[in-house]
Amino acid sequence: MTVNLLDFDAAGLRAFFAEHGEKPFRARQVLRWMHRSGQDDFDAMTDIAKSLREKLRGMASVIAPAIVSDTLSDDGTRKFLFDVGGGNAIETVFIPEDERGTLCISTQAGCALDCSFCSTGKQGFNRNLTVAEIIGQLWQANRILGADPSAERIISNVVLMGMGEPLANFENTVTALRLMLDDNAYGLSRRRVTVSTSGLVPVMDRLADECAVALAVSLHAANDKLRDELVPINRKYPLHELMAACNRYLLKAPRDFVTFEYVMLDGVNDSAAQAGELLALTRDVPCKFNLIPFNPFPGSPYRCSPAPRIRRFAEILMEAGVVTTTRKTRGDDIAAACGQLAGQVLDKTRRITRRTIELHEVRT
Repeated sequence: MTVNLLDFDAAGLRAFFAEHGEKPFRARQVLRWMHRSGQDDFDAMTDIAKSLREKLRGMASVIAPAIVSDTLSDDGTRKFLFDVGGGNAIETVFIPEDERGTLCISTQAGCALDCSFCSTGKQGFNRNLTVAEIIGQLWQANRILGADPSAERIISNVVLMGMGEPLANFENTVTALRLMLDDNAYGLSRRRVTVSTSGLVPVMDRLADECAVALAVSLHAANDKLRDELVPINRKYPLHELMAACNRYLLKAPRDFVTFEYVMLDGVNDSAAQAGELLALTRDVPCKFNLIPFNPFPGSPYRCSPAPRIRRFAEILMEAGVVTTTRKTRGDDIAAACGQLAGQVLDKTRRITRRTIELHEVRT
């Protein structure tokens, strides 16, 4: 069985080559060929000795998740479906804008956190994605979009906000993050890579220590009683612990604020009083808010808040001096909008089902 080199960051590649009697600089060469040039053919890595290329063909490979479909929206949003084996597939969405291109990627097939407004959690957890499957989404998207290492980046921002909880797959997520930041790979700024979490407090501290990038927190409620219902992990890490963890994170973060994601649920968390409660909760945390109109899915008990109520909620936050944006609907004609991102996933009952997963875009 060959080793998939997409599973290694720079340190891992150096260790791999050292184990096979090769000098450390070989890791840098191969890293640049794989990630900057999108190359998976060792014979095309022309500055590597022919003897090493032959050795690599026998013991290694460069394999990203296979693309199943590529769908383009009228607004330019592009949705990729990738096969990750075992009946599981994940979707990745590219959102082009005038000044940037954002890629939203997944870190798990399914999710174990069971947030009540998210159909991914309702259909269970299948497995963590490997490093190759996480970074492979960026690798494939660059190739599909025609990225040129000598030109301006097509993908300027990456958000880990697709299927799954990134911090529940910590080691593989951090290894993929290191590749995104490595100048010999993708060379992205820490400010342009965002990890979204539902609030795994101890792992937030680990992320700050090991690979601090921009942080988004799926908040969705301003008190523990409601958040216990909407985001069950809150029962283990309640809001006062989460707010403290956010402030600790900011001591090491590349940005001076946390983005709080807040899905707008009709009659549940969208009143003027709850906006005031939210301000009180977060008054000591430098932050901005990203309000997300809810996209219903089959069987969901929730509805999206009416547009006037979303506007009023945002106005209350902004009048208090807090930067607040409302998520724009993008790609809804190809089911790629927030709450519409879907993939074929093997659920816990071992049936192939269509599922919807949450896409939370942060305005970075």
